[in-house]
Amino acid sequence: VQLVESGGGLVQPGGSLRLSCAASGLTFASYAMSWYRQAPGKEREWVARINSAGGNTNYADSVKGRYTISRDNSKNTVYLQMNNLKPEDTAVYYCKAMWTSAYWGQGTQVTVSS
Repeated sequence: VQLVESGGGLVQPGGSLRLSCAASGLTFASYAMSWYRQAPGKEREWVARINSAGGNTNYADSVKGRYTISRDNSKNTVYLQMNNLKPEDTAVYYCKAMWTSAYWGQGTQVTVSS
């Protein structure tokens, strides 16, 4: 099983980024998918979740209204659209696949700074 995140980078406050997580080696459409993040010196925190079919999403209060999680089961990919980014959004972002087992990606760095 492999989860590969991409799309991170440096962005100014108020800017946007779209993260992708491409999955292989698993029956992607059976897995709920989540995004987590970990800032320097802090514990990893849950950001957003989408169910296997894509019809149900949940968000942490800190990102609600700014982030959107989505998935394309035909491409085995989950996305995280991040708008109105703030410096406190700076972190390594990880995707996680959850069903009978759980799998993590290696992470992608997001830095929000002027």
